[in-house]
Amino acid sequence: MNCDHVSRVERFRQFKRGVRGSAKHLIVGIDIAKDKHHAFLGDANGKTVLRRLIITNDKEGFERLIAHVRQYMTRDGFDEAVFGVEPTSVYHKPLAEFLIDRGYLVVYVTNDAIKKNRSLIDGRWDKNDTKDSANVADLISQGKCHFYDLPQQGLRDVRNLLLLRKRLKKQEHGQRIRIRNNLVAQYFPELDRFWNKSEAENLAIVRWCLSPIKIRDLEFDAFVRMVTSKNRGLKQRNRLRGVWETAAHSVGCHLGTSAELEAEILVDDLEKIRARINQIERRIHEICLGFEHYQLLMTIPGFGPYISALALASIGDPNRFENASQVIRLAGLDLNAVRSGKKSQSAVAVISKRGKSDLRYGLYQAGLIASSKNTRFMTYFENLLRGREKEKGIRTKMRVKLSAKMLVIAWTMMKKAQEFNPDLLKIEYPVGGR
Repeated sequence: MNCDHVSRVERFRQFKRGVRGSAKHLIVGIDIAKDKHHAFLGDANGKTVLRRLIITNDKEGFERLIAHVRQYMTRDGFDEAVFGVEPTSVYHKPLAEFLIDRGYLVVYVTNDAIKKNRSLIDGRWDKNDTKDSANVADLISQGKCHFYDLPQQGLRDVRNLLLLRKRLKKQEHGQRIRIRNNLVAQYFPELDRFWNKSEAENLAIVRWCLSPIKIRDLEFDAFVRMVTSKNRGLKQRNRLRGVWETAAHSVGCHLGTSAELEAEILVDDLEKIRARINQIERRIHEICLGFEHYQLLMTIPGFGPYISALALASIGDPNRFENASQVIRLAGLDLNAVRSGKKSQSAVAVISKRGKSDLRYGLYQAGLIASSKNTRFMTYFENLLRGREKEKGIRTKMRVKLSAKMLVIAWTMMKKAQEFNPDLLKIEYPVGGR
């Protein structure tokens, strides 16, 4: 990671340690919107410097904000300005990058914290832009803020591509469901029982001969040539013979020209979406190869190219985390329990699920593979289960615990720049009891 990012992390830690009661920090709280932002300037002791400043979302507006900040820093003797934003959609990104490029410290506050703190400012619950900017500044003055992570361009590219892949995967799933639950269920419902055998052939059937009547009119060999691109042997022919024979007794609706066109479009769109996903995954891999940490993560059992890229993009600079608990919270794998009015042993701890859901899901899949295929992880997993094998859902719970362990291992490897070593399975970290 570049030195500038490391210095920003250290500046942020120093700021959080010394902000309460500080007289040297000018706190700038900004309520983010699409066209105009509202800013509030104050100090860490609750004094208002400028109650309301409207900033247009362009270079002129950003420079106007900096000019006002410099003016009040000179007038009131502040040593440093700290800008805090609420991460509303992506509207905060241009302003945050503009400020960071000019050497200012930028932090962010969560939407949940803003909502809970709103009524504490003046004892009222109403919401407006001016009050929200003051709310942001109030939270920053209490140190209740987070580091605004803006890594180097390569990592940002990986994060953007992972988000694009996620959107396309949702589109792919939607197309598959529409083909299976709309077209197939209506015009050739018997095909559904063969669906999980070979989707490529099923899509070819939907694309070229969804009508059972058309299949009945074809010789079996002609049907096979129409829906296959390569010969996969006797098992493939037996399956296709079952489809061909089933078509003779199908109860599907008559297929009109509109349904034929819909089938053609849906299958073509699905193939294009999958081609784009493959293109994105190749590009992600190419970018990640430029990071030493990516190569290290690939040595962890269960970590393929996608999981390694996901972990790399999520963790970013490993030095921005001070301990393993912070890394575990990143994925929402930290344990939480409601103990109010209960004995501690009766409270059931569950994972918070407040972190990155994609990372949490990917780590669980990696843990599932590692605990099934790798000898070291299989032994570790069995040790977790020992004495608790009959508990309901215990295997899932222990795989979640293994997922947290794998995230800590990944973070440790990135921090120490070392490949996977089975001894890393012995790392202890505070995530609660078994």
